[in-house]
Amino acid sequence: MVKISSLLILGAAIAQQALASVWPIPKVFTTGCTNIDLPSSCLKITVDGCSNDILDRAIDRYKELILNEHFKPPLDYNVAPLQASGSVQGVTITVATKNINLDLQTDESYTLTVSQNGTIAINAQSTFGAIRGLETLSQLFISNQGRKFIKNVPINIQDSPVFKYRGLMLDTSRNFYSIASIKRTIDAMSYSKMNVLHWHIVDSHSWPVEAKFDPRLSALGAYGPDMVYTHKDVTDIINYARDRGIRVIPEFDIPGHTYAVGLSDPNIMSCLDVQPNWNEYAAEPPSGQLNIIKPGARNFAKNLVAEYSSLFTDKIFHVGGDEVNLNCWEKDPDIKAHLAQNSTDTVESILSRFYANIYANLKVNNKTGMCWEESLLEGIANPPKDTIVQAWLDEASVVSIVKKGYRVVASPYKYMYLDCGRGPWLSNLYNGTSWCDPFKFWGHIYSYNPYVNITIPEEKALVLGGEVVLWSEQSDEVVVDQLLWPRAAAAAELYWKGPVDEKADMNKQIENVSPRINEFRFRLLGRGISAEPTQPLWCVRNPGRCNLPL
Repeated sequence: MVKISSLLILGAAIAQQALASVWPIPKVFTTGCTNIDLPSSCLKITVDGCSNDILDRAIDRYKELILNEHFKPPLDYNVAPLQASGSVQGVTITVATKNINLDLQTDESYTLTVSQNGTIAINAQSTFGAIRGLETLSQLFISNQGRKFIKNVPINIQDSPVFKYRGLMLDTSRNFYSIASIKRTIDAMSYSKMNVLHWHIVDSHSWPVEAKFDPRLSALGAYGPDMVYTHKDVTDIINYARDRGIRVIPEFDIPGHTYAVGLSDPNIMSCLDVQPNWNEYAAEPPSGQLNIIKPGARNFAKNLVAEYSSLFTDKIFHVGGDEVNLNCWEKDPDIKAHLAQNSTDTVESILSRFYANIYANLKVNNKTGMCWEESLLEGIANPPKDTIVQAWLDEASVVSIVKKGYRVVASPYKYMYLDCGRGPWLSNLYNGTSWCDPFKFWGHIYSYNPYVNITIPEEKALVLGGEVVLWSEQSDEVVVDQLLWPRAAAAAELYWKGPVDEKADMNKQIENVSPRINEFRFRLLGRGISAEPTQPLWCVRNPGRCNLPL
């Protein structure tokens, strides 16, 4: 028997074992030395214990996937025909609880056993743990000479994630994404065992979601009538994700990044579409922020939170708060007039009250707030202590946030921004870089450790996990697969198994993981995800032979 723990350093030879097929790497994985096959076009999966519609649909989905997938590992390009000592007899799933809540407390642990006689068992505390086990089971099947096998049985897997929050942020405002492409992204997330889609649904550039409290928002703010997500569309996406154990957290970024609001209600806006010196008023064009002194802007924020708190079912509601431009408000006539009559007030104090109203509205709607780190670390707002803060400016921000007693989701741009490294997108630059260069190679993502410089257990517990981020200045549904995958899978494994030990040789770690992520990329391709290559095929087929001597 071979016993493998994800805490051990894995040699490249492990790619020959069944382990190579499983992404992310399980916590404990023991294997044997025989194979079993799937002898027919029938796979029996039964539930012994708590069942529900979500699990029933997952079983149907994975039956179809396993029976129709014909995945041949890239290292098996010239492998001899496999022999089987037995055949798959069936799969029994046992779920301990009826609870189908999907939140930070959801237990995603599972055990998976494959015996030499072909009986397979998945045991989980929750439906969503069982779904994670089904995903692992699907990855154990490989094709050889037209037959399906599970290699290296008996197999015993004991698995659970280290981090509760393993997310991906998608920006659908700068460029529009079809529902089909969003669902395809959710599929790939589920194959990687990610569990949060952070939907940055609106921004300055467009308002692509139906708003019943003001239909003009999408009528005037969307790129076109065929580029609007209706309430029905949103519910469809939420349910699709939930079936795959993925939460959908919406982000409505206020009070900055709101130019699109001004197309329907310019009276509640400041510095709306200033040209040509937009850079004095915004991080990128078009400029425009809610006029934080006006009752109409506060009422807009109240209505926004009320409508979309009802539409989006997750407990968490992201209200943005990043990259506000104080100069925009300092030069606004209404704010200048207010300050002239209220000498003790400042732009910062007005903004602080605006944020306080937003969080009060979240509480009324039974939501927990989430925000970008500027709201907290720049001292402008004092969010409630249950607020989740997303760190993106610097790795050190994670430390600062937990020391203030807030929970944190780590997305430092130097590691987690997948839109970087593709050159400038502004129209009149011929020779430049993106602000967040360089391109984030998957190994660099994998090397990130959100626990760096956090040693106190109580502070470590505040690190919920992290997100990869795809802003869409230069991305849309045509290229989204290539930009996300397999790089997002590197983050998925990082947040599932935990970070690489700081004392480890990182070059060696990446060398050991490389055959596995290459194989996972080919599995994604077979499942309809156009993941980009990480190496020439020769290197993929010859692990270790494309190493640079160090």
